[in-house]
Parts: sequence; structure tokens; C-alpha cells
Amino acid sequence: MRVLVAPGAYRGTLTAREAADALAKGWLRAAPADQVTTLPLSDGGEGFVAALSGLPGARTALVSLPGPLGGQVPAEVLLVPGERGTPAYVEAAQACGPHLVEPGRRDISVTTSYAVGALVAAAVDAGARRVVVGVRELLCHDAGLGLWRALAGEPDERAHPAVETGSLDLLREAARRLVDVEVHVATPEELPLLGLQGAAARQAEEHGATPDQAQALESWTGALVAEAGRVLPPRTDLLTGRPVRVDKTPGAGAGGGVAWALTLLGARLVPAGALVGSLLDLPAAAASHDLLVTGEGRLDWASLRGRVVATVGEAAIAAARPAVVVPGQSLVGRRETAAVGISGIYPVADGLREVPRALADPAGTLAARAERVARTWSRA
Repeated sequence: MRVLVAPGAYRGTLTAREAADALAKGWLRAAPADQVTTLPLSDGGEGFVAALSGLPGARTALVSLPGPLGGQVPAEVLLVPGERGTPAYVEAAQACGPHLVEPGRRDISVTTSYAVGALVAAAVDAGARRVVVGVRELLCHDAGLGLWRALAGEPDERAHPAVETGSLDLLREAARRLVDVEVHVATPEELPLLGLQGAAARQAEEHGATPDQAQALESWTGALVAEAGRVLPPRTDLLTGRPVRVDKTPGAGAGGGVAWALTLLGARLVPAGALVGSLLDLPAAAASHDLLVTGEGRLDWASLRGRVVATVGEAAIAAARPAVVVPGQSLVGRRETAAVGISGIYPVADGLREVPRALADPAGTLAARAERVARTWSRA
């Protein structure tokens, strides 16, 4: 039996590669005669660059960026030869991801997207005229103001300044920096920038903000959007004749507004899971195997739209193959996952009592769960 193991990262515990190796190890313990192929995937967050590093001719340029709380953090620019030059792939989480700061030290009033802008600038300086930025959840909630400062060549400000008419001249400079560069934002997120379902309302408190801080951040972001609209007037929808509100675009709130900031500079939002799957030829891999096995840390409603599990499920449907998911935890049922091509859910932790054990040995418990799943699905 041919088994394709294609998980994403189990955030905070295992990278996509580590998870793929653990799943394969456990599967082969129960079914050693099976042919198991690993294909680590990404949804634009942690591991985005690593998932694509095996592309033919890919080479990595190392850069050093200002960390979220000071100091320097390492990051990578992945350069891959292409028909229209050398596109670059960068991972915003390497610049400002949650893994860089312990939960008790997170402070959204001082973390900015400046390092993300510096990373994009490094890709441009490396000669790329097409830059793909993987964006998922980030610690910054400055709506990309720091990113603009970096692209404009200005120093970082460790606080969100008051929004003034003259303060956004740097937006014009940032736009000039990318005038000859095609930018794509690869993200699984669908949240807009503002509103009850926006970045501040949905994610700020998870990153250390109080309810009052989250509300103040929402007001500040609204003022920034209004001022940015005067600096770069919105384009007009050709069908309706109305201005296009970029801040209301699904996915604009990704990365605390980094996606909105880049889109305002001309970037295009693309589904990260589908992009990675296409680059790694997931459809062909799915068609050449009998079963697909995927997984992520927590399977929830968001997993069913644009993330790794949904991407693998869609590939399974197209290839008429069964697919199962082995998550750390599951908050959805089989009826919901069946709609995206997943035939079975086998969480490592079936209940809250099992979570500490799973976290103590994530690779071991994941391999053990895969071994049990193999006894159910392998023809051996």
C-alpha cells in the first residue's frame, strides 16, 4: 500500500518535517511493508520556507532582522529559479512569529511589523522581482505601519505613533520601493482588518492585549486606514463604480494587518495551502498513492478553509483517494471534515486529560497514534 504523509506544523510542538517523520515512523511500525512517502506542507505560517526549500535549484540567503523585543533574529530568503526570473519566498513568522516571544512577555504596544518589511526588502535586494510572503498569525498588530517604515528606509519606532497627515509620507516611499516588484501574500486567513471579525477583535487579546487595548487598537487602525486612503486613493470597482475597500477584503487582517499593508502597495492575496500544494505538485502525489495522511496541532473550523488539512482533503477528492487526519486535538466532527475530503479523524489527545502527556512527548505520542491508525487503514 502506498501512503502519502503530508502534514502541516503542529504549532508550538513539532515542525511539519518532524510531524511527517513521526507519522511515518509510527505507520511503518504497524505496516512495515507499506510504501510511505513524506511531503511536509505549510499554510503560510511557521515552516513556509522549509516546506519549499526542496524545490529544484532553490538556494537560501540568510539575513539578520530586528527582533520583536529588540536584539536580532535570523531569517531566510528562499530564491528559486523560474521562467520569469528568480522569485523569492519569505516567511513573516521568522521576523515576528509567536514562537519568538514567550507568552508572558508579549506586548502588542511595542511589537511592530518592521522586521517583516526588512525581510521583504532583503528579498528585493537579492534580485527578486516577484516576492511571495507567507503570512499567518504574527505578534505585531500595527496594520503594517512598521513594514512601510522598513521599505521606506526609515528607522523602527517601538510604539504605534499618532496618525498624522505628514506621518504617512513613508507610504509613498514604500510604494516606490515595490513599484517594479510583483508581491503575493500567501495566507490561509479570511479575517478582515477591522470590525468584530477583524484582526484586533479576534487576535489582539490572544497576544497579550487587554480588552481596552484591543479596542484602542481598533480605533487607531481605523484612523490609519482613513489616512492611508487619502495618501493612496482606493481603486474603483469597474462593475459597481464604487471604491474598493481593501481593509474589508477577506484576509486583509492576516498578521495583524500586514496583509492589508502589502495589498495597499499592490500585493495580491493568494490561498497559502493551495499555493504550496501546487508548487510541491500535491495533486500528482495524491494520485500516485492509495491513502493520504495529514495533520496539524488543533483541528478546528478554520482548518477546513485554506489550511493544510483542507488542501490535502481537496487533493484527495480530485484524485478519488481517501484521506485521514491525525491532529493533536480535534474540535470538529467527521460530518464537517467529510465535506473537505477527510474520511477519518484520529486525534492524539482524545480528551483534556491526555493533553499534558501529548505535550510532554509530541513526536512519540504522534507516532503511537499513527501506529494505531495504520492497523485500521493499511491492507497489511
